Amino acid sequence: MYKGREGQWAFFLHRLSGLAILAYFLLHVISISLIIFGEEAYMRVHHLYDLWPFRIGLIFVTAGVAYHAFNGLRIMAMDFTGKGVAYQRQSWYAVLAITALITLYTLWVNIPRILGGY
Repeated sequence: MYKGREGQWAFFLHRLSGLAILAYFLLHVISISLIIFGEEAYMRVHHLYDLWPFRIGLIFVTAGVAYHAFNGLRIMAMDFTGKGVAYQRQSWYAVLAITALITLYTLWVNIPRILGGY
């Protein structure tokens, strides 16, 4: 029976963050490829990235990449050491704490840019 414990949430968030990173990567490749239509088309799209919705999106992307990376390291540690599974819950909370710290730093850097419009 599904109980929604830490292991299931770690799995779900790992998959979700992976899909979000893939979507960001595809958007990035498409926007970079606009240079084939000329510098004006390229710059028109890239000026949109300076708007506040995209800057907020950057905060979410950073959080997703941080979570995915550190949770991946946690999974590798559990797979390669026999003792990792015993500390699954604690290590997942450590991943969440590291992700929160990185996200807070990203917020601290980007909030003035969002509010100031530069």
